[in-house]
Amino acid sequence: MQKCIIGKKVGMTQIFDEKGNVIPVTVVEAGPCVVVTKKTAENDGYEAVQIGYGDIKEKNLNKPQKGHFAKNDVAPKRTLREFRLDDISAVNVGDILKADTFAAGDVVDVCGTSKGHGYSGTIKRWNGHRLKETHGTGPVHRHSGSSGACSDPSRVAKGKKLPGHFGVDRVTVQNLTVAKVDAENNLIAIRGAVPGPKGGIVYITDSVKKA
Repeated sequence: MQKCIIGKKVGMTQIFDEKGNVIPVTVVEAGPCVVVTKKTAENDGYEAVQIGYGDIKEKNLNKPQKGHFAKNDVAPKRTLREFRLDDISAVNVGDILKADTFAAGDVVDVCGTSKGHGYSGTIKRWNGHRLKETHGTGPVHRHSGSSGACSDPSRVAKGKKLPGHFGVDRVTVQNLTVAKVDAENNLIAIRGAVPGPKGGIVYITDSVKKA
């Protein structure tokens, strides 16, 4: 069965394998998550499970949210997310998903929201080069350069890399390897970097492109 879990990015560190090699990892506090509801092909047209992560006080919910959790007799959760699985027969409402859902060596995809950088220039946003700062270049060292011809087509071409809002995008990093699982503390160490800042919510699933 496909596996999935919601977690919170703790930060990056490094661990060592049996041969003493350094492995850079991102530590994720994964779970415990609870299965809030199931979507079936008969009732909803597709099969999926909705799981929740992170406790929240009931007074902070609106009436539809309270009814959703009360209907399934599940404690309120701060983050809800649906995952489409090939087979949901093994999962029931109220089941608890913990970090040991995954094991060391599993190949996963991690989805999160990238860090926000606000309004950024072309060098920071698009990794552009600055101009030389000598020989009369003028006060345009970090500008975007020419935006296109003046008479034809008399407009800025689509896709021109210009300053603007940078970050806060949904990003998925594929084919990452689980380096270590600490089931007792609900921690998963994933080799490499995952999207988002410390404390950001991430969604971990089985890789869709693994061999």
